[in-house]
Amino acid sequence: MPKITLLSESDLRGLVALDTEAVNVVEDAFRTLATGEVVMPPILSMEIAPANGEVDVKTAYVPGLPSFAIKVSPGFFDNPKIGLPSTSGLMMLLSARTGQVEALLLDNGYLTDIRTAAAGAVAARHLARPDAQNAAILGAGMQARLQLIALCLVRPIRRATIWARDLAKAEAAARELSEILGITVSASGSADAAVEAADVIVTTTPATTPIVMADWLRPGQHVTAMGSDQHEKCELEPACLSRADLYVPDRLSQTRDLGELRAAIVAGAMSVDQEYPELGQVVAGNSPGRDTDGQITIADLTGTGVQDTAIANHAFRRARDAGIGTLYES
Repeated sequence: MPKITLLSESDLRGLVALDTEAVNVVEDAFRTLATGEVVMPPILSMEIAPANGEVDVKTAYVPGLPSFAIKVSPGFFDNPKIGLPSTSGLMMLLSARTGQVEALLLDNGYLTDIRTAAAGAVAARHLARPDAQNAAILGAGMQARLQLIALCLVRPIRRATIWARDLAKAEAAARELSEILGITVSASGSADAAVEAADVIVTTTPATTPIVMADWLRPGQHVTAMGSDQHEKCELEPACLSRADLYVPDRLSQTRDLGELRAAIVAGAMSVDQEYPELGQVVAGNSPGRDTDGQITIADLTGTGVQDTAIANHAFRRARDAGIGTLYES
C-alpha cells in the first residue's frame, strides 16, 4: 500500500499563502468547471441546530489534476463563547487514477479560508472595474480580512472601509489591515455609507436578513456576496439582484438552493427558470463579464468543490517539492 502524507495546519500555513499563485490556481479550476468535464456532486450539508452548527462536505474531480479532494467543513458558531474557533475541518486527497488515499490535510479550515478568499479575487478580477480603488468589506472576521488582502492582489485598492455590527471589531480589523496592506483602512458604523462610497463591496457575514439594500448601489459598483452558503442565510436585499446589470453565480444550481439567488427567487425578484452565466464561464471567455464601467455587477459565491480540489493539489504539490509532511503507512 502507498504511504499517506499527513500535513498539519502548521505545515500547510508554511506551504500555502494567499498570493497571486493561489488566486491563479483557483481561477484555473473555475475555468475547467466551464468545460463541462468536471464531476462535482451537490454539497452534502447537515445542520446541527442544538449546537448552532453545520457540516458541509464538498468534492470535485477536476480533469488535469492528479488528485481529487473530499473536504469536511464544520461550522459551529457558538464555539467562540467557549474559547474554540467557529470553523475547523480537514481535506482528504485521493489519487484520480487509482482512488488511493494520498494525503490527509489537517488544516482546521485554513485551506478553505485561502481558497474562499482567492475566489473573491477571481470574481473581482473579472467583474470589478479595472480602476477600482475604494473597497467596503462588510464583516470583521478572518474571511473579511482575507477578502481585502485578496482584492488588493487584483485591483489597485487605495482605501477601504470595514463595517461590522460590533464597531470595536471593525476598528480592530481596520488597524490590522492598514498595517498589513499599507493602505488607508477605516471602520464605519454605517453600512450604507461604506457601501455608497465603494467601488467594490464584499459581504462576509452569516447574516440571515439583508445587510445591503438595493437603493444603496450605484452604477459602476461590483458586489461579491460570500456569506450566503446555507438555506437561511441572506446578505443582499433581493432587489439588489434584479437591479444588477450582471449577476454571476459560482455554481447556478447551488445559488438557486443556497445563495443570494435563493432569497431573490423566494421574494419574486428573480426568476427560478432564468439562466445566468457562471463565474467559470466568464473566466473561460464563454460569457461576457463586465463590459462597461457603468454596470452594477454581483457575484454570488457559495463555495465549490473545484476550489477545494484545486487548493489541496496546490498544497500537496508544494509539500512534496519541499519534502514536508509525515508519512504514514496504513
